[in-house]
Amino acid sequence: MSAISIRRAQEADLPAIVALLADDELGRAREDLSMPLALAYRDAFARIDGDPNQLLAVMIDGGKVIGTLQISFLAGLSLRGARRGQIEAVRIAADRRGERLGQRLLEWAIETCRERGCRVAQLTTNKSRLDAHRFYERLGFKASHLGYKLDL
Repeated sequence: MSAISIRRAQEADLPAIVALLADDELGRAREDLSMPLALAYRDAFARIDGDPNQLLAVMIDGGKVIGTLQISFLAGLSLRGARRGQIEAVRIAADRRGERLGQRLLEWAIETCRERGCRVAQLTTNKSRLDAHRFYERLGFKASHLGYKLDL
């Protein structure tokens, strides 16, 4: 097995990242690499990559993207001005699940949040992702809040 690494995503990683995002029942309904949507992904990547408070990361094995997540570093007044790391879009390739790669990726993200001065690492997950809920709880995350979304 080659050395697994985690690094900032590059534009060349986009097809693999979107494929990971689309690789489940929920993602298949939300993601699409067809034109002109592929341009939308490139535009979104440029905005993320150009923002110092955003970090899109990939996990690599043998030159292949096998995982991804995004961290948004948020400033806030609550908790005495605490910074938060908002972790989103956590994915591991379906054929690599069960190898504790997700744990490794999340531990890396948590440490990255610490290094950036965050006092809280937080995430959201779809209510239907029961396996993900158990995974996050095993890593120490608490289901402390109820989240709402409004499509605009």
